[in-house]
Amino acid sequence: MKSRIATSLALTATLLVGCGSTPRPASVPPAPAAPSSAASPSATPPADACAGVIAQMTPRERLAQLLFVGVSPSDPAAALNVVRSAQVGGVFIGGNATNLLRDNALEPIQRAARWGLSVAVDEEGGRVQRIDQLDGPMPSARRLARTMTVEQVRAAGSERGRQLRARGVTVDFAPSLDVSSQPDDGPIGDRSFSSDPVKARDYGLAFAAGLRDGGVTPVFKHFPGHGHAQGDSHQGAVTTPPLSSLRGNDLVPYEAVSDFAGGEVMVGHLTVPGLTGGQPASLSPAAYQLLRTDYHFTGPVLTDDLGAMRAITASYPLPDAVLHALLAGADQALWSSGGNVGPVLDRLAQALASGELPAARVDEALHRVLPAKRAC
Repeated sequence: MKSRIATSLALTATLLVGCGSTPRPASVPPAPAAPSSAASPSATPPADACAGVIAQMTPRERLAQLLFVGVSPSDPAAALNVVRSAQVGGVFIGGNATNLLRDNALEPIQRAARWGLSVAVDEEGGRVQRIDQLDGPMPSARRLARTMTVEQVRAAGSERGRQLRARGVTVDFAPSLDVSSQPDDGPIGDRSFSSDPVKARDYGLAFAAGLRDGGVTPVFKHFPGHGHAQGDSHQGAVTTPPLSSLRGNDLVPYEAVSDFAGGEVMVGHLTVPGLTGGQPASLSPAAYQLLRTDYHFTGPVLTDDLGAMRAITASYPLPDAVLHALLAGADQALWSSGGNVGPVLDRLAQALASGELPAARVDEALHRVLPAKRAC
């Protein structure tokens, strides 16, 4: 998703300290080791903490938890209405207005959510940021990597995370793990930390760890890699190099994502030869299987914008795009255009009732979405 170009790339005084990179970000701790699967004969199987919560929901409410809906940043009343009436799982705040990010405007909206609410923005820095008018600008990912060490980027991410959290934001659709040498103003361009996949990995994970330190959930994007794709998915279909090429370059950063505790992944609208069979990755079961099996990611996965990017809208009405994404393996479907969620929920409810959308697929997604926002 594109945003306006920030008017300043100036660093605050606390961030203008040194430059360079390290082979591996020592400041980014690995996830805690998983407990041994060898249980003693007397061990009690762990209770399903989400089952009781899910049982409280109607089928329509369960489906609503799998939606991430755009809301107008200048209309808190409309945002409150969509959460209160539909009980969607998350809202996305785009645009330049800051009404929803000031004066605790998000507090009543969050209170209206019976099972918690993920509140997301795009806060990458550079031309993609939301709180620069409120808390000062942040440089682009490319500039951060050129002027800071990995440890300093983690500190910058932590400060931004604290600022976002103080304004009611809980999820940041950042960092971009895309590996790119495009010009700064390209579709990815300076949103990429580096054209070196190892450096992109290290700096991306450092920024994500900083956001997590600040209390915000990072979202790694755009799987399986937008940096070498031809085209802009905002404008139309986008094709990447073949999967065999991505594995040695664009996908390298995702080799470390499974060890990062507390993150999520966004799947892009990218057609990948040798993987997606002509479909965008966001609607391709093979893309989600790649992320789950080859890259061992077990956390929540959401789509890129299904409602405002022609790579999707040129071929699919929004309700069908959402259904296809969930069937393919997405846990949450995102669209920034907001509006009435009724037609989307009607389509999903019809598919659930007929068996077109298996109840087990909905349950699987809920068991990732609800724990991520501490709803169970």
